[in-house]
Amino acid sequence: MHASAARQSRLDASHAQATRLEAITGRYDGWLLGACVALAGLGVVMVASSSIAIGEGLDVGPFYFLNRHLMFLALGVGLAVWAMRTELKTVEQYNQLLLIGCVLLLLAVFVPGLGDSVNGARRWINLGVSNFQAVEAVKLLYIVWLSSYLVRFRDEVNATWPAMLKPLGVAVLLVGLLLLQPDFGSSSLLLAITAGMLVLGGVNLPRMSLPIVIGLPVFAFIAILEPYRVRRFTSFLDPWADQLGSGYQLSNALMAVGRGEWFGVGLGASVQKLSYLPEAHTDFIFSVIAEELGFAGVCLVVGLYALLVGRAFWIGYRCVGMRRHFAGYCAFGVALAISLQAFVSIGVNLGILPTKGLTLPLISSGGSSVLMTCAALGLLLRVSYELDRAERQVARLRGESAPAPEPMPPRDKPARSKVPATAQPAPTNANPAAARGTSRLRQRVEPTMGRIA
Repeated sequence: MHASAARQSRLDASHAQATRLEAITGRYDGWLLGACVALAGLGVVMVASSSIAIGEGLDVGPFYFLNRHLMFLALGVGLAVWAMRTELKTVEQYNQLLLIGCVLLLLAVFVPGLGDSVNGARRWINLGVSNFQAVEAVKLLYIVWLSSYLVRFRDEVNATWPAMLKPLGVAVLLVGLLLLQPDFGSSSLLLAITAGMLVLGGVNLPRMSLPIVIGLPVFAFIAILEPYRVRRFTSFLDPWADQLGSGYQLSNALMAVGRGEWFGVGLGASVQKLSYLPEAHTDFIFSVIAEELGFAGVCLVVGLYALLVGRAFWIGYRCVGMRRHFAGYCAFGVALAISLQAFVSIGVNLGILPTKGLTLPLISSGGSSVLMTCAALGLLLRVSYELDRAERQVARLRGESAPAPEPMPPRDKPARSKVPATAQPAPTNANPAAARGTSRLRQRVEPTMGRIA
């Protein structure tokens, strides 16, 4: 009867402790949230500044692109809030469906009536009210699937060839579908994300080097098969050789960057955006920032991206340290996607990379990019929330499991032993190790009585 009551008491205590732990909530990372809001706010200002002349030239009104950007940003915030309120374990359990979704989205662009072609490329899905670029969703879904795969096969990825080659094979399949559209820039980005996540997931680096050594020449050969890609590469090396032809975009972008000098010509005072710089509100918005805000504005943008990406990597590192590997790999994947895309976009605008059609995350105008970037950042914020919640729960457990200190008897009134002094065994030096292991606290709490002089 007594044992049953004790067992019930322990169960009640365990249930009460679990209830207290479930009541603990987390907090979203403030630095991460601040960087996201700052980049989104700067994007609204720069889209408004860079798109007025374009809207008037197309007879759609000066604020058409701004209103469109605000609409997609509002939808993106809704997606981000939904992702921030969704448990990661719920997301993880649908990992196989997410991979199937990647393949279906890339195949949907080839379906007549559903896929839409723009400038000879079939990259968009016609939703009626707007077009959606499928690869933007594929990047996020693929990151979540790969994170789940690295959790399920963490040891095998580091030890066996098949486990390492499977995600590479999936990436090659998706890249093949992207090259049929064609979309060489997104293909490169997807392969880079895959390689980065495998390395961060603990893959054997010497074994990983073999697919890279074989894949790079093949990918370079695919790149030079199309003449327009060769022209982009040669014009990137010397845009002034054909300033009105293949080097037109880059030469105007460089002129915009050069006019900005230290503090820019002033917000709204850019000349290159007045129908000189193509895609001034999307692919080349960074050049407009450099012209209007100068070197200071460039440093601000780069600093905000460095803060966002650095914080994301730090959150992922802490998650892995707490054995929350899925959350950590998701953070790594989102950080890689945003950093690589921002690096390529900025590099193209500054003339250090060949021209590619990649937007600047959270800043450039573009419905698909804005929507899925917001969703990815919502997932990242959810990771920070669950990490903070887990740290608080661990702190609570450690605080509750700490034993209560033993009361110390007053020094002026030493504790009396109920055993007569004559019955107390005399101390002996037969076991010096045990004597050395006795702590001072124990000697104070349990003083030896009747010691023989």
